[in-house]
This record gives sequence, C-alpha cells and structure tokens, in this order.
Amino acid sequence: MSRLDEFGGTRPSLTGSGERPRHAMKVEPYLFLGGILFFIPIGLIYAWWSDGEPVGTVGIPLVGGLVGMIGGYLLLLSRRIDARPEDDPEALIAEGAGDQGVFSPWSWWPITIAAAGAIVFLGMAIGWWLLYVGVALGVIGLVGWVFEFSRGQHAH
Repeated sequence: MSRLDEFGGTRPSLTGSGERPRHAMKVEPYLFLGGILFFIPIGLIYAWWSDGEPVGTVGIPLVGGLVGMIGGYLLLLSRRIDARPEDDPEALIAEGAGDQGVFSPWSWWPITIAAAGAIVFLGMAIGWWLLYVGVALGVIGLVGWVFEFSRGQHAH
C-alpha cells in the first residue's frame, strides 16, 4: 500500500494502509504526567532532608499535583481530537501546512500588557500604589487586545 505525498506521488506506508496510524504519539500528556513521578518523590525527599521545612514540603508536591492536572486535561483532550500530523512519525511536513491561528502582526497591545506586568512587579518592590497603576494599565491593554479586530479598519 502507499500514501500520497505533497507532490501528488506516492510513498510507502509503514502501516500498510493509506490511513494515519492509530498509535499516534501524543507525547504532551505523558510529558506532564511524568512530572508526577518526579515532583512527588522529590517533595518527600525534600521533606525528610529538610526536617519538614513547611514551604518546600508543601510546595513541591503541589507542583506535582499541578502538572498532574495539566497532564490529565491533555490526556482527556487527546482522546477527543483526531490525530495531528505531528503525532504521526510518518507524516510529511506539508501535512501540517495551513492556517495555525489568527495572529495580529502589527499589534501594540502585547507591549502594553508587558509594560503593565513590569509596572506591577516594580510596584511590589517600590510601593503598592504603583501596583494599582500597573493593574489598570493591564486591564486597558487586555481589553484593547481582545477587541482589536472589532473596530476600525479590521471590524467584522
């Protein structure tokens, strides 16, 4: 059996059919779920080694729980979506071509949000009043970024 390649020709398929193999890699969930196997034992070792220091003893296993939740979500999501070209070890580069999303190359709003984040962190070091200025600027930047295509030349 064979598959079509990007030039209209054919190439051999390791699965013997023209369909994408069912054993797709989908490595993302297992990458995060593997974090449980790292952070939980490290948290226990840290608790024993530090004689129960409270911040690390609680924080490190909580990180294991967080990566477990992300891995569980990605595992559930990977079962609901079809196999992607990047999950197929036999895939061609051309199979992943096309639109990957809508991005605004001329947007200034991400710079506004970055400046707001810098002001917020500067406010924590200098004075809390500056934090409020950064949060207000961040809200303005976020609203501007979200509604960027809803006004002016790009309005739908």
